[in-house]
Amino acid sequence: MSIPRSKLKPLYSPSDDRMKEPKASISDYATSGWIRLLKVTAGLAVVGFLGGVGCQPTQSPSALKSDSSPTSADQCPVAYDPTQDYFPNKVQSDYAVGFSVEYHRHYKIVTVQNPWKGANQTFQYLLVQCGTPKPPGFEDLPMVEVPISSLVVLSTTYLPHLELLGQLDTLVGVSQFKQVNSLKVRAKIDRGELVEFNSGNTLDVERLLVTAPDLVMTYGTGNPDTDSHPRLVKAGLPVALVGEYMEESPLGQAEWLKYTALFFNQEAQAEQVFSDIAQEYQSMVQLAQSVAQRPTVFTGFSHNGTWYMPGGKSYVSQLLQDAGANYLWSESDARGSLPLDFEAVFNRAVKAEFWVNVSQDWRSRQDAISTDARYGQLSAVQADRVFNNTARVNAAGGNDYWESGVVNPHKVLADLIKIFHPELLPNHQLIYYQKLDS
Repeated sequence: MSIPRSKLKPLYSPSDDRMKEPKASISDYATSGWIRLLKVTAGLAVVGFLGGVGCQPTQSPSALKSDSSPTSADQCPVAYDPTQDYFPNKVQSDYAVGFSVEYHRHYKIVTVQNPWKGANQTFQYLLVQCGTPKPPGFEDLPMVEVPISSLVVLSTTYLPHLELLGQLDTLVGVSQFKQVNSLKVRAKIDRGELVEFNSGNTLDVERLLVTAPDLVMTYGTGNPDTDSHPRLVKAGLPVALVGEYMEESPLGQAEWLKYTALFFNQEAQAEQVFSDIAQEYQSMVQLAQSVAQRPTVFTGFSHNGTWYMPGGKSYVSQLLQDAGANYLWSESDARGSLPLDFEAVFNRAVKAEFWVNVSQDWRSRQDAISTDARYGQLSAVQADRVFNNTARVNAAGGNDYWESGVVNPHKVLADLIKIFHPELLPNHQLIYYQKLDS
């Protein structure tokens, strides 16, 4: 059974300082992580269940129960019935705190809270069932007719949602082709079915207007000079902000699958898919909690003289502890990253047994030592226990850890358990992680 949100430990909020760095690698994204790697390096500045014997794919959408509410435009009601509940299947979030939905008979009011650090406003969207009238009294809310039939996403994080919901056919464009890892999306790119909307770091709003999608899914950072959503709204495009990166737990991040499903009337499908993910994650947690010894671990690396260490209330800390490890900064109350100097980290971590989430530029332990000879004095380096989440990086640097890994925290957790306690998952093959070469 999944653990309700009220019983989850509070976790992190990303650090704006992290996003101001000129360049950072994977460990820099460990806390504010994947918004930077996935969304900044993606050129968006303006823009199976793993059991004891290995990995099984998440149940395919075609095998899931379909919603009885209309899920495509050709299913719009011909005659509006004000007494009918057009959304018999409903979702609520159990882990995610950044979005909520209020159901009415033929429309939904979706609220997005805290979509970036320090956001002082909430965003609401009126989702109206196609073929039914717009309800009065919501003139100030942007309206989206659902189910949508065409979508542009400006972060690769949302692509796995479409796969799990069986909605890739609705995808008409992405920000940059090179960052995409999904084989199915890449096949659409190769067939010329998608439009690319970023040229370098510049979002082509005119091209978006020509494409005229039913919806553009994007994100905000709170920086008016780089955020794209105000420009998109001003241009008259239908926009939905997504704030999954602000969630403070791995399952909270993954649960934004339900948010995406709201625009397709696919609540039942999203509920079943996510329920499987949550149950599998908790099964992994229970497996790891049986260990007698918890090896010590730390993350990250020094960048321009500062080592950004995930706080003890961060989702990274939860992943490491759920995997049966003793995270050396778990006692910290910080939800964001802790800016530390090299010596402070070195003094505490020199004898640690494992080091994870290091620079994406490093392929071997020698790469680390060449960056700073002091790394060679770390016990984890000497014992060949340095692992990075870069097993699935494409030629352009797009890392699938920040794409499919976000919606598959159970698989990420299984990787970490395999690293720290290989005897618990003897047949599991690492998916997102790999050991640095000797």
